[in-house]
Amino acid sequence: MASLGYRRSAYFFFQLRKSPLTVVGLAIILLMCLAALLAPYIAAHEPDMINLRARLQPPSWSHFFGTDEVGRDIFSRVLHGGRQSIGVGLFVAFVASVTGSIVGCFAGLTGRYVDTVIMRVMDVVLSVPSLVLTMALAAALGPSLFNAMLAITFVRIPFYVRLARGQTLSIREMTYIKAAQTFGAGRLHLLRWHVLRNVMPPIVVQTTLDIGNAILMAAALGFIGLGAQQPAAEWGAMIASGRNFILDHWWYASFPGFAILFTAIGFNLVGDGIRDMLDPKQRAR
Repeated sequence: MASLGYRRSAYFFFQLRKSPLTVVGLAIILLMCLAALLAPYIAAHEPDMINLRARLQPPSWSHFFGTDEVGRDIFSRVLHGGRQSIGVGLFVAFVASVTGSIVGCFAGLTGRYVDTVIMRVMDVVLSVPSLVLTMALAAALGPSLFNAMLAITFVRIPFYVRLARGQTLSIREMTYIKAAQTFGAGRLHLLRWHVLRNVMPPIVVQTTLDIGNAILMAAALGFIGLGAQQPAAEWGAMIASGRNFILDHWWYASFPGFAILFTAIGFNLVGDGIRDMLDPKQRAR
């Protein structure tokens, strides 16, 4: 077991050396996550501390990213906002991938009427533009960060259902699946021990890529007032507040925007790298 674990680790690092962009993505993710986790120790000011004497000050040694219209330190708010924004991305990607994978695999294994009903419901959800449906759900539930997470999760589930179902339809024709059915294995047994394990590689890739998308969608909802509400330190809400000062005070909206940009790029680079590692055509090169 130890030897197998060592070989897998060695192979993983070998693949990383072949993909420097994946290493860059991992470095960005680690940096942003550590900054968010250590925000109380890194930030020199409280994120909600108001100081009207220091309002709208440009970046300086006392305020690295400047201050907002009520004198709050933007550097501290960006660090603390990472907890909410990155947390939204992780929550959405995890819940949507787990739920969608189980439903998709079950639909693919069951077939017939159950599969038809599930996929027609998914088609209805997918027929509406994702951002429009997300805004409609968030508005119906009420403006808050939690409701925004629920809306984004609901919209992302059908993508995983279709992906998992497509993989399941090909896997269920494999010889070992037929053999397990011959010996009396039920659908739940097949789903748990055979199908889910073989469906995981594309699901992992899609999940990694979806984290960045979820962060962007949460920021978009916060920007239009349907996500996190003031005075919460959330990147999208900060950009929404800073857009009124963008011409004269560029730093207000720029630094939260850069945080969103770098985080989304990091997760996308890692997702692309994982996809290349799991692709047999790429491994053969």
